[in-house]
Amino acid sequence: MKGFGQTKNWPQYAIPATSVFHWPPCHQPITHSCHLNALQTLLSVTMKRWVSTLLVAWFAVLGHVQAEFFTSIGHMTDLIYAEKDLVQSLKEYILVEEAKLSKVKSWADKMEALTSKSAADPEGYLAHPVNAYKLVKRLNTDWPALEDLVLQDSAAGFIANLSVQRQFFPTEEDEMGAAKALMRLQDTYKLDPDTISKGQLPGTKYQAVLSVDDCFGMGRSAYNEGDYYHTVLWMEQVLKQLDAGEEGTTTKAQVLDYLSYAVFQLGDLHRALELTRRLLSLDPSHERAGGNLRYFEQLLEEEREKMLSNQTEAGLATQESIYERPVDYLPERDIYESLCRGEGVKLTPRRQKRLFCRYHHGNRTPQLLIAPFKEEDEWDSPHIVRYYDVMSDEEIERIKEIAKPKLARATVRDPKTGVLTVASYRVSKSSWLEEDDDPVVARVNRRMQHITGLTVKTAELLQVANYGMGGQYEPHFDFSRKNEQDAFKRLGTGNRVATFLNYMSDVEAGGATVFPDLGAAIWPKKGTAVFWYNLLRSGEGDYRTRHAACPVLVGCKWVSNKWFHERGQEFLRPCGSTEVD
Repeated sequence: MKGFGQTKNWPQYAIPATSVFHWPPCHQPITHSCHLNALQTLLSVTMKRWVSTLLVAWFAVLGHVQAEFFTSIGHMTDLIYAEKDLVQSLKEYILVEEAKLSKVKSWADKMEALTSKSAADPEGYLAHPVNAYKLVKRLNTDWPALEDLVLQDSAAGFIANLSVQRQFFPTEEDEMGAAKALMRLQDTYKLDPDTISKGQLPGTKYQAVLSVDDCFGMGRSAYNEGDYYHTVLWMEQVLKQLDAGEEGTTTKAQVLDYLSYAVFQLGDLHRALELTRRLLSLDPSHERAGGNLRYFEQLLEEEREKMLSNQTEAGLATQESIYERPVDYLPERDIYESLCRGEGVKLTPRRQKRLFCRYHHGNRTPQLLIAPFKEEDEWDSPHIVRYYDVMSDEEIERIKEIAKPKLARATVRDPKTGVLTVASYRVSKSSWLEEDDDPVVARVNRRMQHITGLTVKTAELLQVANYGMGGQYEPHFDFSRKNEQDAFKRLGTGNRVATFLNYMSDVEAGGATVFPDLGAAIWPKKGTAVFWYNLLRSGEGDYRTRHAACPVLVGCKWVSNKWFHERGQEFLRPCGSTEVD
């Protein structure tokens, strides 16, 4: 646009001031050069110790992942321990520096007292042979030792380590993913930026707030993605916190720079003009804002000229500054998100009367005749049931333990190419466990077989998933549709006939499994499992089973699932006589 000159990276980012350490004074006397040499030895030993600690801490993380930390809370816990070790290493470095400065200061104080005395009567002072000897010794031995101490760079090891390990830190992709996760939670659970900024989320055990600079980072992340809707929301939050007196490195001029362009992109020319004028009042030399002001005024004048002669100036009144969330690719977005909030659930009294609890023995399976499982109806048609006490806490912890090193970004199958790829609508990490990995895997597989009455011989491996920040899996089908006939061709076991989903953790808020077409919502409960058939008895897909994993608002969600396939179930679940059986 002529006169506007906007690019993807506009505006320029502010660089935060570098942190500076302030060393407190210490008072420890130093007598002669052997103390300085001893301190140098201490420096060397201490440096080796905390450098080793740092290396051990970070290489423990390296064995897992090199990016995409935000997609798994389980993996992000490693960062907590690594950061804790980093802080300990930094404190050890500080102690070494403080000890060094204390020795140097003590030496300076001692030399100041001595030289003030000797300089007052040089000849008289040196008349004493011991003073003459000590002067020669100090200048030949002690001062050079002090020089070595001062020149010793005790930070070199720490800086070198950080430089090496920086490649294993969370990346720009992680920061962007984390910001998007907060915005996803904001939209799904209808949270305003002020609520998130104050950390007022249900079920939280710890207090957490977003500073002015944090909120500015959120708005800037949205801006860089071309998401002007969230840019406006978060930049307005920054202004609100600045107006309340909160301090930060972010200035109002920076905020107005982003905000004015974002509202312009949302079609609010009047407010863009107003914000640009505010920016120029704060920074009259802002060159780009001056150009934008002229451009906006020109557009506004052209708009006035197009007005019909009988329209009044009221038609040009400033908008309400309330912007609608853009429509996206998911047709059932509103229904899906309302179910995630527990709204719009179609569990009517009439339907609820058809839901029962019972003891389930798996068609008189011998193992379940002795110890049947508690079964509860979650939905009548299609029939969705929940089983209780399916996995013990010990089994859950063991499965998480063996799955965690194998966790990788969860993928989806491209319906056109059949190739597995990552997608923004599935934010989690998963791993696949074989029975040879641990006896507990085989034990859980047998248990699912006994409960369902289906064979696991043709089922897929046990998949374990851990959801990250705002972790979700938007509405999808577990079975392959007619336009995806080759999805499971390589397995040679037919389509996915049923899904068995184990909840391996409680979730403080969010994280429900919802069925948009049914209006059903099932909430995670540790140790329970839900089961449903994806295919009708005729082999046709049951499109009512389209389901989703809602974003985790607060908590850490672990699940495992087993997908049973058609082959091998012919006599265990016989075909129906009609297409809709």
